[in-house]
Amino acid sequence: MTPATALIPGLAEIVSGGDPKRRADAARRISELFLQGAGNFGSDHVDLFDGVLTSLVPHAELAERADLAERLSLLANAPRALVGQLAHDDEIAIAGPLLRRSPVINEKMLIEIASVKGQGHLLAMAERSVLSPDLTDVIVRRGDRDVVRRAAGNAGAAFSSDGYSTLIKRAGQDGVLTIRLGQRDDLSSEQLKDLLSGSIDVIRRRLFTVVKPERQTAIKQVMSIITGTTERGERRDFAQAKRTVLTLRRDGQLGESALLNFARAFKYEESIATLSAMTGVKIETVDRLISGDRYDPILIVGKSLGLQWATVRALIMLLLGPNRTASPADIESARVNFTRLMPSTAERVVGFWKTRPQV
Repeated sequence: MTPATALIPGLAEIVSGGDPKRRADAARRISELFLQGAGNFGSDHVDLFDGVLTSLVPHAELAERADLAERLSLLANAPRALVGQLAHDDEIAIAGPLLRRSPVINEKMLIEIASVKGQGHLLAMAERSVLSPDLTDVIVRRGDRDVVRRAAGNAGAAFSSDGYSTLIKRAGQDGVLTIRLGQRDDLSSEQLKDLLSGSIDVIRRRLFTVVKPERQTAIKQVMSIITGTTERGERRDFAQAKRTVLTLRRDGQLGESALLNFARAFKYEESIATLSAMTGVKIETVDRLISGDRYDPILIVGKSLGLQWATVRALIMLLLGPNRTASPADIESARVNFTRLMPSTAERVVGFWKTRPQV
């Protein structure tokens, strides 16, 4: 006589077609029996429980199934079919614990579930201690922002080249994802370059402060390649740009049209020299202001000069660089702020910059 049949007389009848309440009661009692003795059961006994419980557990209340799933998720010899049944459940309270940590669920089942279930299931799966490239390919392809952030921050996750390409592309619109990817030890130098090329300066600086020293060195090297400089904070050479601006002024062509053309062509030095000439603010001061972390100085300069939004937007894109994009939300926020900014306020600020050059 097996442990299960000894506990509940008439079990075979209950399993085959008993009253739902009796089935739920049997599921609860047999589950408890298994959990109490799991450490002593051999594979044959586990298989026996598996066959019985897969028929009975679906009749148990949701809270009871969720509790069972939580407790089974910690067992290396949990009944495989039962675990699979619960892991496929649409209720994340039931499936979640097993997807997060059950050692019983194999790779094939994880990929199957990741391919068809919702974001809650993917989020739970992204917390597993080990994630293979095949699995993360599905998670990255189907996951929302929270899912991919969680996976990217999981040190036990491995990503394929395609997976990393997708993550880096998404990171261009997600600063949190950029920082989590930048902290990964398995990120190659080329991938780090792609990641930083698509990020804005404030995110780069934040990343620099949170990574390990060796990654800081790598970031400096990559930024040297991206910006064409050899040292952070190195001053740009504006000599040729000044000559170009002087020529434009002499020919009566220095104005918004020239500025817009420079900005759209990502000619930084010429754009800064033009702004300096148009505002009367020293070129070094304009450079420090425009190359900072915020768009505000661009908005202020643009408003003080009466520039059109198209020119101001081009200056913002110049700040980001040719390989990066701003999110539509950021651009719209800048546009609204530019529209609301009073010319008189902008002119006062620019006047302050003229008299206080060391900003």
